[in-house]
Amino acid sequence: MVLGVGLALGLGMAGTIARAATDDTLRCDQAAVRAAHTLGVPDPVMRAITRVETGRSRDGGLQPWPWTVNLGGDGFWFDSAAEARAFAAGQVARGRRNMDIGCFQVNVRWHGEAFRSTDEMFDPETNALYAAGFLKRLHDEHGDWDSAVAAYHSRTPEYAQRYIARYRSVRAALESLPPLAQPRAANGFPLLLGGGARSPGSLTPLAGAGRPLIDFSGG
Repeated sequence: MVLGVGLALGLGMAGTIARAATDDTLRCDQAAVRAAHTLGVPDPVMRAITRVETGRSRDGGLQPWPWTVNLGGDGFWFDSAAEARAFAAGQVARGRRNMDIGCFQVNVRWHGEAFRSTDEMFDPETNALYAAGFLKRLHDEHGDWDSAVAAYHSRTPEYAQRYIARYRSVRAALESLPPLAQPRAANGFPLLLGGGARSPGSLTPLAGAGRPLIDFSGG
């Protein structure tokens, strides 16, 4: 009887973990769509960027993952928010701020002052809203979304061109998928509905800084 209860508890725990993992695989997409609708960025732009930045091959496609860190060019996917937050906090405590965080890989060195903490930077909705606001300003500057996406990654043409080629490929693949239903509107976002990023350049600058987890150096 005890064995049966233990087995049942184990199965229940496994089911809970599986559901949590499934929920987490949706969080970047849901946050992307919500931020897109809030700030007027096209949904496919946001959904493609989060895949380029954090996507892992799952079920024949790329799935974005919120608990992702890029530290000086080395990418880490953590199983949970707690693990990712602990890792990031530890790196900052060591003075390592060249680090990209969350669904849209927001760089701590360049944009960390816009957030209360690295913990907050991992929140998918907060991360996505910040990225969408930055993209919107880049669109206002450059006049089209492809140019904005390229500058989001880098203002160095070589890096920007590699990134936009990857982005277009990922976005084209998204077009074969059903659209994601718009998530229920959040009560509000803690950051930047109309403010600006405080540093010039791209969100994840490449000149000696972090980069998305996909390596574009080979084309």
